[in-house]
Amino acid sequence: MPDAAIHTVVRILEKLGPVLYRGELPNGKIILAHLSKPMTREGREFATESRVIVELTPFDFDQGRIIDEA
Repeated sequence: MPDAAIHTVVRILEKLGPVLYRGELPNGKIILAHLSKPMTREGREFATESRVIVELTPFDFDQGRIIDEA
């Protein structure tokens, strides 16, 4: 059984590309976050200071996938 993904709220700090953002976890750690494929297809964009829900794996807390707005 694979380890479960971790969902948390991230504050967007800056947009780095069409689907890539730099964000801050609640504990202050800075991560890279990319849009999920469905959100990319919708053409979603987030402004600085937006709060989004990010999915992290238990193996890598440096990057995550944006799955929804918070």
